[in-house]
Amino acid sequence: MRRSRSEFTNKAASTIKFGEGFAKKIIKTGVAKRAKVLALQGELGAGKTTFIKGFARGLGIKGKVLSPTFILIKKFAIRNPQFFNFYHIDCYRLKNPKDLLDLGFKKIIAVPQNIVAVEWAARVKSILPRKIIRIKFKTIDKNKREIIISK
Repeated sequence: MRRSRSEFTNKAASTIKFGEGFAKKIIKTGVAKRAKVLALQGELGAGKTTFIKGFARGLGIKGKVLSPTFILIKKFAIRNPQFFNFYHIDCYRLKNPKDLLDLGFKKIIAVPQNIVAVEWAARVKSILPRKIIRIKFKTIDKNKREIIISK
């Protein structure tokens, strides 16, 4: 049975703040057998990258976080003794899940101290691990978003 909960945000700043708080909760859960994988889904402009900006901040990552649409994978060092790296992956341009495997996805998720966020996760769902955190973004209106988290 999948547990889920919804969060509503009213502007980009509240989506960033929610992402930041969510990252802190993820860190508190500690290291598992494999990397922690977040599978993000939602239409263009629904708030996925905005959430990731806050999430990265919550992991202690400084600097600008942009969607890696053209480079596909962006790696950031995490300033936390339990975790090593945060990988931000954007699958929008991928035609085939194999393309992500060719970029070392299996090695990335095999490291328990990694945290991985995959935007446009439905495009690569056949290669995602079974234990993931699904985050779906729905646009309610110009500023309001519903963020549905399920495990």
